[in-house]
Amino acid sequence: MMDVALGWSAGFEAFVGRFAGRFPRVEARRRMVSYVRGLLSETERKNGWTLAETAGEAGPEGMQRLLNFYSWDTCGVRDDVRDVVVECLGDAQQGVLIVDETGFLKKGKKSAGVARQYSGTAGRIENSQIGVFLAYASSAGRALIDRELYLPKEWTGDRERCREAGVPDEVAFATRPALAQQMIERAVLGDVPFGWVTADEAYGQDTKFRLWLEAGDISHVVAVPKSAMVVSMTLSKIRVHQVVVDLPDGAWKRLSCGDGARGFRVSDWAATEIRPLRRSGWGHWLLARRSIIDPSDLAFYICFGPADTPIEELVRVAGSRWAIEECFQTTKNETGLDHYQVRGYQAWYRHITLSMAAAAFLVIVREAAKKGLQSQPDYRP
Repeated sequence: MMDVALGWSAGFEAFVGRFAGRFPRVEARRRMVSYVRGLLSETERKNGWTLAETAGEAGPEGMQRLLNFYSWDTCGVRDDVRDVVVECLGDAQQGVLIVDETGFLKKGKKSAGVARQYSGTAGRIENSQIGVFLAYASSAGRALIDRELYLPKEWTGDRERCREAGVPDEVAFATRPALAQQMIERAVLGDVPFGWVTADEAYGQDTKFRLWLEAGDISHVVAVPKSAMVVSMTLSKIRVHQVVVDLPDGAWKRLSCGDGARGFRVSDWAATEIRPLRRSGWGHWLLARRSIIDPSDLAFYICFGPADTPIEELVRVAGSRWAIEECFQTTKNETGLDHYQVRGYQAWYRHITLSMAAAAFLVIVREAAKKGLQSQPDYRP
């Protein structure tokens, strides 16, 4: 067991060594290593005080300087985290980029982006910050690879308030789908190998977002509400739930969209072509999921991809969206994603990025363990 522990320790040093060039000063690099090690510790709450205690320090000042004052390349670390995840999990054909958001409940009005807004975490309108995230998933595993903090109009319309929270003047209002687009674009420019993009209704119902994906030849399966309109094969506009009403019984297939906590997630699925005006080699479909227990329980997805894509592949991609929920659960429970006690815009990005880095290390360790490795590979370039 001692040999295994030494192997993982060496692996950790190699892992954090990948980020060393993003920290110009030795003190900042050392703080980063202590911070990430603390995020991986068994400490229940992972804020400045507890991380300092884990590092053997008397107070949180050093950890706070790392997040608020030290000069280091936060976006560069984000890219490094993405790259190490791709090295471990990358799959150019079946890899999926998943967009979703999660809420961070906060008190007061000073934290960057905080507002009374709907939080899926709470299931209601709460005083919270909203982070939009991009995850990468393949058959080898899943991990968060990018993040953006959503700033409501009440924030971007008040530049003095933004300055007090450290929001740069050039940061303008952007919708959540627009933030998702920025992250997907970074993944494309970073040569992330993926075959599909998926997202829930909050993003799928945004026509501009879908058309942007299509213009870039990015295959996607995105959820839409039952009120969404599509162009049928007769060139008429029709609501998606009305399309499904006209499908014959033989159009439905019982398929699993993946393995869940209680076993395979099995439903009845149907896919029908939409939008007859299309480019050669590409297809457009409306995908519908129907509950076996309650046939009135329906979900809908607008799909775009290679013309020969089978329904089984569309269903797989639709089901992969739940992987980002598992990422949120892992990072919140194990690497302190929502444990921060900072208000500043930059500090939010820095804590979230280091939490994602810690979670990426867990992905590497677990993948190595699956393969029966006794020591961690050297992940330095």
